[in-house]
Amino acid sequence: MSSSSPYFSSSSASASTPSVVCTGLDFTWPDGTPVLEGFQFVVGQGRTGLIGLNGAGKSTLLKLIAGELSPTGGSVKVAGEVGYLPQTVSFDTELRVDAALGVAGTRAAVRAIENGDVSEENFTAVGDDWDIEERTRATLDQLGLHTIDLDRTIGEVSGGESVLLRLAGLLLSRPDVLLLDEPTNNLDRQARGRLYEAVANWPSAMIVVSHDRELLDLVDRIADLRGGEVHWYGGNFTAYERALAVEQEAAERMVRVAEADVQRQKRELADAQVKLARRVRYGNKMSANKREPKIIMNERKRQAQVSAGKHRIMHTEKLKEARDRLDEAVEAVRDDDEIRVDLPHTAVPPGRTVLTLRALRARYGASADIELRGPERVALTGRNGAGKTTLLRTVAGEIEPVAGEARIHVPYRFLPQRLDVLDDSLSVAENVARFAPDATNNRVRARLARFLFKGARADQQAGTLSGGERFRASLAALMLAEPAPQLLLLDEPTNNLDMSSVRQLVTALESYEGALIVVSHDVRFLREIGITRWLALDGKLRDTDPQ
Repeated sequence: MSSSSPYFSSSSASASTPSVVCTGLDFTWPDGTPVLEGFQFVVGQGRTGLIGLNGAGKSTLLKLIAGELSPTGGSVKVAGEVGYLPQTVSFDTELRVDAALGVAGTRAAVRAIENGDVSEENFTAVGDDWDIEERTRATLDQLGLHTIDLDRTIGEVSGGESVLLRLAGLLLSRPDVLLLDEPTNNLDRQARGRLYEAVANWPSAMIVVSHDRELLDLVDRIADLRGGEVHWYGGNFTAYERALAVEQEAAERMVRVAEADVQRQKRELADAQVKLARRVRYGNKMSANKREPKIIMNERKRQAQVSAGKHRIMHTEKLKEARDRLDEAVEAVRDDDEIRVDLPHTAVPPGRTVLTLRALRARYGASADIELRGPERVALTGRNGAGKTTLLRTVAGEIEPVAGEARIHVPYRFLPQRLDVLDDSLSVAENVARFAPDATNNRVRARLARFLFKGARADQQAGTLSGGERFRASLAALMLAEPAPQLLLLDEPTNNLDMSSVRQLVTALESYEGALIVVSHDVRFLREIGITRWLALDGKLRDTDPQ
């Protein structure tokens, strides 16, 4: 693995030394919801892709390793310093860029020394980082942030730029263990390419949680977190899929063998019971005819009962063992639950006007003059920082336009990328009920069950949900809202979703009969949901060719 990139310096840790060791790890949320119990996890040098269904505990595990959460039991040991990129990145808008990158003190000390202040504290602050200015600028340039001035305040940067700034700060600090949680969320195609390069050149330990197949194909091993345990697979995600396919084919074959064995044992037990019943009838007949002395007949009857009991027990035990083998075989076959998004019937006639943007000018210069009719499926694309989210929030009425107007002519719902439609202090069911006050409790819970919030899970506090679970709860709330939406505004809807949930979301949106406006950098997802119109934002919103 190359370490010649200007991002990095070589790690001093030995490749054979474990970088992260979790022993008997327990974690339970304050409301009593368990996430990990007796969890074992050991990671060495190299890049590890941590995958699993939404809610499996991937993000929680990274937070425990990073020290952001404290375990309720067991231990976490890390060799060296940890760098952590969370799913949601936010900065104080008044913070200067160099402070956000963690280099403000070093820069100030270098400048002070250059201006004649040779105090000891300045030399201590600088250490060996005399080239901090050049290294910082080189890192920002490599990540496509060459236009950002280190001396200005951050202001309201885009979601993608926030991720890249946080990543730049981590690369500059050169941690021994780097933790990345869904790092490609909100990144445009060019920014993703820069992140891929950074991951490919990382020289020490890295754990990355992602549903980005291209990113996961850069890792050295896959850790599949299922049912509170990790299953290891050597190689990248493509190799994992091949190995899993072979594994599942063998598991399904074992199920068929075990099912046949159960049926055979049932037949043998039934045959044995028929034979025993015949013996009883014969014994009763002999007793009635009194052909042998009573004492002999009683002894034969006793022996027959003992033999019958042993025979019945033997066949019953064999049947139980066959059923146990079947249960084990079925357990090995993956049948992951997926969300079932029953979208309401919200057909929009082809000629109906859905949205009008007239001489609209949003914050940060984005402008639009456009009309959408009928059940159009619109992809809103553009580079990071172009103003896509700001424009969508303006259309949704969350932000006042600088000039012009935005009018929506049908019932609509907006799902923001930050998923702040939920009240963290309320349960999932209580949150959904807020959007549909006339819906009965049974109706709310029936709908939530289709989003995998069954039974006690519907009572889980929203603040304890994983990113993917939060998306599911937010989507359920919007879909159950009254009146039913004829226009959906979705901002990066695939962020934080596992691959099975993305597939199910595609299926749901394919059946939706209303209009869609979707902001996404995932071109594959956009094509799968049948986008009919592509709008690019580069200062002005205009129709574009997706090619």
